[in-house]
Amino acid sequence: MEPVRHLGLVGLGRMGAGMRERLRRSGLTVTGYDRNPDVSDVASLADLVAALPEGGRAVWVMVPAGAVTESVIDELAGLLGPGDVVVDGGNSRYTDDQLHAASLAEHGIGYVDVGVSGGVWGLENGYALMAGGDEAHVQALLPVFDALRPEGPREESFVHAGKVGAGHYAKMVHNGIEYGVMQAYAEGYELLEAKDIVTDVPGTLRAWSRGTVIRSWLLDLLVKALDEDPELAEIDDWVDDSGEGRWTVDEAIENAVPLPVITAALFARFASRQPDSPALKAVAALRQQFGGHAVKPAGS
Repeated sequence: MEPVRHLGLVGLGRMGAGMRERLRRSGLTVTGYDRNPDVSDVASLADLVAALPEGGRAVWVMVPAGAVTESVIDELAGLLGPGDVVVDGGNSRYTDDQLHAASLAEHGIGYVDVGVSGGVWGLENGYALMAGGDEAHVQALLPVFDALRPEGPREESFVHAGKVGAGHYAKMVHNGIEYGVMQAYAEGYELLEAKDIVTDVPGTLRAWSRGTVIRSWLLDLLVKALDEDPELAEIDDWVDDSGEGRWTVDEAIENAVPLPVITAALFARFASRQPDSPALKAVAALRQQFGGHAVKPAGS
């Protein structure tokens, strides 16, 4: 397969649109399709495939994991042919990758899964990329990967992690770690706020952003959030999860690998969605029963 210089890109949401722009800034040709005609380059998937040069066509799918991704890949299986390749850059589960690869292989179509990290900042900063698939397909896609990743040594922002599924497995673990790191920063922030001895909490966090062993981009983003809303009064404490944290914990159980920090961070997100905690109500009731400890009436 020849190096890819013209890419089809399906899904032009916040990340997909940024990726299209970054690829074009690097001199690559991108034909994008989205259900929103206001941002789409073509009217349909069929038109997208028709716009790509014959021989070794590559289509990158950047849509929500699950049914939407399956639908797009199924349609591409009928539009592409032998020698072409589909890239799934969304957050699919690695077991789905293996099914997609097998399905596409029946048509002679290759498959590469890519874990992508960088979010809405990726357009300017670049994206970290974790790829899974055959060496020949990954090599052909290197011009695309090099355009998307940050400047600097390739090995510091790109890895061919292994066979099909490895890219999304690596991204799953990455996101599990992200859960734990965010939770640690959040708990530290709450403790700083709880004690009146520290009078400049945002300034304290900012002072950690250079030279300390806990400096990170996530810490920088927390500082930025506090700059914009010092009391975090404009947001609710509901925290969603998009699946990768659950999958990471599932894999830990399957492989008997202890992940207490990541698991606790995931459960903390579940707790954030409860207006009242039945479990903590039960704990209060038990403390009252065995020790006569005081409880607060509901609604107080």
